[in-house]
Amino acid sequence: MLLKTAHRATWLFSAVSLFTVVATVGCKKEHGADVVASVNGHAIMRSELDRTYEDQERTRQDQQPITEEQAKSDKLQILRTLIDAEITEQRAAKMNLTATNEEVDAKLTEMKSHYTEEQFNQMLKESGRSLDEVRRDLRKSITLEKLFNKEINSKINVTDGEVSSFYNSHKADFNLIENKIHLAQIVVTNQPSQQAGGNLQGSKAGNDADARKKIATLKAQLDSGADFSALAANYSEDPQTASNGGDMGFISESQLRQDAQVWDAVSKLKAGENTAIITITPPGTKQPIGYSIIHLVSREAAGQRDLNNPAVQQNIRDQIRNTRSQLLRSAYLEMLRDQAKVENYYAEDIFKAGSGS
Repeated sequence: MLLKTAHRATWLFSAVSLFTVVATVGCKKEHGADVVASVNGHAIMRSELDRTYEDQERTRQDQQPITEEQAKSDKLQILRTLIDAEITEQRAAKMNLTATNEEVDAKLTEMKSHYTEEQFNQMLKESGRSLDEVRRDLRKSITLEKLFNKEINSKINVTDGEVSSFYNSHKADFNLIENKIHLAQIVVTNQPSQQAGGNLQGSKAGNDADARKKIATLKAQLDSGADFSALAANYSEDPQTASNGGDMGFISESQLRQDAQVWDAVSKLKAGENTAIITITPPGTKQPIGYSIIHLVSREAAGQRDLNNPAVQQNIRDQIRNTRSQLLRSAYLEMLRDQAKVENYYAEDIFKAGSGS
C-alpha cells in the first residue's frame, strides 16, 4: 500500500485548480502531439500524463471497463495536478529551494527505516514503481515543503495575546474529565447525492468503486510521506473537518470505545501515525457508506490544563498556525496560477472534438 500512488502530483497541493485554458484558435504556439500542456513555455508530456493515469488505473478495485468519456475526464483531473506541480516547482527553482540529492536520500532512508529491505522491495514491486520514481516524488514533496516554509510558514506569527484569547474562549476544552485523544480524519463517501464536503479541490467520489479508489490513493500518498492535513483539506469529504485539515479535536476514550472498529485501530497508534483504511458501515447494515483514515495527533490524560502549561500553549499555537497556513496556502497558490501562462492543449482537443469546432 505504501507506494501505490495514483495521482502522483495530487498530494503536493492544498488548493483547487480552476484554470483549464481553452485558447483562441490561431493565438497560440504550435505544439507537438506528444505535448499535452505547457506552463510558462515548459512542456508537460503526454507520456507523463499517460503514466500517471496508468498508475491510477492500477489501484482501481472496480474491474468494470470505464467509458472513453470517463477516461478523458480522469486525465483532465490528473493534468490539472501536473500543471499545478509545474507551477510550484518553477517557483521553487526560481528561489533556489529545489530539494537536493542529500535531502532526498535522507527522506528515503527515513521512509525505509520502518520496513525490512525485503518488505520495501516487495512494496515497490506491487506498486509497479521504480526507486527512481519514488525519489522523484520525494523530491517534489520536499521541494513543496521548503517553498511553503519559506513563503508562508516563516511569516506566520502567533502572539501571546492570541494564545491567551484562544484559551479563554475554549477553556472548557482544556478541562479533561477523562482521557482524551486528539484526532484528525480523511473521509470519502460513496454517496453520489452528497455534495463535496467543503474540500479545496471540490473532490467527490461518485460511487463505491470511486470511493475505494480515492481512499486507496490517499492512503498510498500518506504512506509516501504526504502531509495529512493538506490531503484532508484538499480531498476529505467530511464538511465538518475538511476545512480544518481534518482536525476532529479531542475525543474522549469512552466515546471512541463505542465504535469497536475505530477504537481498535486508534488505540494501537502512536502520535503522528495513521490507521489503515476503515470502512464506514452504519449500525444494523452491511453496506458501507464510505471509508476513512484517522490520524493520531496526541493523547491527553484527564484533568484541567492551565494556560501556563507549555503543552497547552504549544497546542494552541499549532491550531492557530495551521488554520492560518491553510488559508495562506490557498491564497498563495491562486496568486501563482494568476501569474503563470498556462496552455492546456489536451483540454482544447477534447473541447474541439466534442463541440464540433
